[in-house]
Amino acid sequence: MALDIIRIVALISGLHFTVGFQSPTLQRHSLRISSLSAANNKDDGFSLDRRSAIATTSAAVLTSLSITNPANAFFPVGAIASSNRPKSTSKKSSGNNSNRVIPTWKLDGGVEFPILALNTAGLSTEETLRAIDYAQNEGLNHIDFHPGKERDGVAQFLKDSKVDRDSLFLNTKIRKPAPGTSPEDAAKLARDQIEEDLQVLGVKYVDMLMLRDTPDQKNIQAQWKVLEEALAAGKTRSVGIINYCPSGLETLMETAKVVPALNYIMCHVGMGPDIQGLRTKNEKYGIRTFAYGQTGEPEPREAMLNDPILKRIGETHNKSTEEVALRWVLQNDLAASLRPSGNFGRCEGEECQVGLSRQVSCLEWELTKDEMAELNAIKYDDASPTPFSAYCPGSLVLKEGKWVPRV
Repeated sequence: MALDIIRIVALISGLHFTVGFQSPTLQRHSLRISSLSAANNKDDGFSLDRRSAIATTSAAVLTSLSITNPANAFFPVGAIASSNRPKSTSKKSSGNNSNRVIPTWKLDGGVEFPILALNTAGLSTEETLRAIDYAQNEGLNHIDFHPGKERDGVAQFLKDSKVDRDSLFLNTKIRKPAPGTSPEDAAKLARDQIEEDLQVLGVKYVDMLMLRDTPDQKNIQAQWKVLEEALAAGKTRSVGIINYCPSGLETLMETAKVVPALNYIMCHVGMGPDIQGLRTKNEKYGIRTFAYGQTGEPEPREAMLNDPILKRIGETHNKSTEEVALRWVLQNDLAASLRPSGNFGRCEGEECQVGLSRQVSCLEWELTKDEMAELNAIKYDDASPTPFSAYCPGSLVLKEGKWVPRV
């Protein structure tokens, strides 16, 4: 417990101390971080979504922690402290899981989409490098990242490592156009970003480009056309969308020539296996569902992590509630993007390493039919599958350091 308290104090103080190891690959990365140009660190100037607000949210969460009650603290996924919380049987990776085979979906064009991804949302360049290094040790080659610092971390990994580029699945996003942008300018912004991303990454193509939503229907359609062009030109192997509610899907499909491979939305226990009907809407068009937020967003959902049903099921399998929550998503035939630790937007040492290891190991056990039925029946009426949409019902906006409903 003393070590846990030290970790919390260090996080609150902004210290970058690491518990655990740094592999030789990561050590090489760390020496070269400073070579990144300031121009490559520019980020989305308009949308204050989950990526750009992670630091603010994490700071608020850490400030609210009670050191005398470690059960309130965010520890590695599967390891939130509690005197009656079972410890996971998953072991810290020693590098011997790098040959693990992650199941895939076969998308149009024969593209193999790994159903587990490393979610780098909110990580710094250095933390992105660290997370990728740990992910590689677990056989996790799908990297789900944003333009800006996360992309720079991916670029540095590609530059420094001996990993074959073709062994990675690089999945990135198009920035939202600012309000009032014309469809022509929105298309140019998307086209320019694709060229910028390829140049910074030092690759000829990415494996997936995903389009965020925007309140302007014409801009959705204009930017989707650019992604279709990029697909035809071989600059991406597949295309998808993020946080699209039914109205956004309908807008996009009015003019789309290529159907999105997937819709990347939040899904966790309490939303039901049909994700409040949005999964059915996706499948109406032949769109698969890729899930983030298995424990909630923009921060872990305390009510779910302390839910007596999840805790009881976890105790049966000697797993944590976080692991039960992820297994529920996977067993409902969804793909999942994994934050590397329960401390959202950070990847620091053992917390990050163990967090990834425990999550990836969720491929190796199953919930029973009765347990799935219990979890499917849990309902949270206030959970939205598109919390970071620019306009969908139930979406959030950050004001004065707090996430509040968009009005």
